[in-house]
Amino acid sequence: MENLDLVDKAINGDGQAFETLVKNESEKLYKTAFLYVRNKEDALDVLQETIYKAFVSIKQVKQPQYFHTWLTKILIRTAYDIIRKRKKVVLDENIIDNMPAEPSTNIEDKLDTLNAVTRLNKDYQTVIILFYYHDLNIYQISEILEKPENTIKTYLRRAKIELKKIIGGVDNNVQRAIQ
Repeated sequence: MENLDLVDKAINGDGQAFETLVKNESEKLYKTAFLYVRNKEDALDVLQETIYKAFVSIKQVKQPQYFHTWLTKILIRTAYDIIRKRKKVVLDENIIDNMPAEPSTNIEDKLDTLNAVTRLNKDYQTVIILFYYHDLNIYQISEILEKPENTIKTYLRRAKIELKKIIGGVDNNVQRAIQ
């Protein structure tokens, strides 16, 4: 697999290979960071800090197939660090302008869903973001969070229940997105 070769090269000090890997992951990483910090500037800060941390510690990756998992774990920890440092947890009033473009749903559904996700506790929020917005499976999420798969399944189930309570009577498109 081409990606594994790039990871091997990056681990062995090839800056170009690392740059290529980061470019391949950057859109997903940005969207994930945005879901945590909820504004463009902070998401870019999280992304930049994540890339820096990954670059200086790339030699810690023991198994190239887990590069994405390792990078995502760094991103999540960095996002929470920035949230704690800035104590910026309120929904940005300009979120419509800052939100990454996604063609599938209308802006009201995006806002309702984003607002609902931000109201979940930290563990549930992380599982929802990784599962629905990052398209990771239960096993991958359990690796990133270093928790058993059954715990992740429980978090996901409880998060869905909470989201349904929060969203309540919102449009059926949003309801389908979280089922």
